[in-house]
Amino acid sequence: MPRSVNSVAAKQRKKKVYNAVKGQYGRRKNVWSVSKNAYEKGLQYAYRDRRNKKRNFRKLWIQRINAGARTYGMSYSEFMGKLKANNIELDRKVLADMAMNNPEAFKAVVEKVK
Repeated sequence: MPRSVNSVAAKQRKKKVYNAVKGQYGRRKNVWSVSKNAYEKGLQYAYRDRRNKKRNFRKLWIQRINAGARTYGMSYSEFMGKLKANNIELDRKVLADMAMNNPEAFKAVVEKVK
C-alpha cells in the first residue's frame, strides 16, 4: 500500500513559518530548514526577552526614583526604607512616574517620609 502524506497540513505548517520569517536576510526567509531554525530561535529570544523586559523596567524605575530622591537630599535606599516604615504602599512604577512627570507630588511624598 502506498504511503499517504498529508501535504495540505504540511503546507500550512510551512506557510506559518515562512510568514513569520518574512523579511529576514538571505536563506532565512525561503529555505525550509534554515527558516525553521530561525523561527524557533526567534521564539526562544521572545520568551527570554519577555522576562528581561520586566527586569529592565524595574532598573529604569529605580534609577528615576533615585534621581528624584537625590534632588531632595535622600538616597534611593534611604527613601524606600522610610516609605516602608511609614506604610506608604506606592510601587516603583508609580513613584518613578511621579518623579518624572509630577515632581510636586513626588516632593510631597518625600516630605511625608522625612
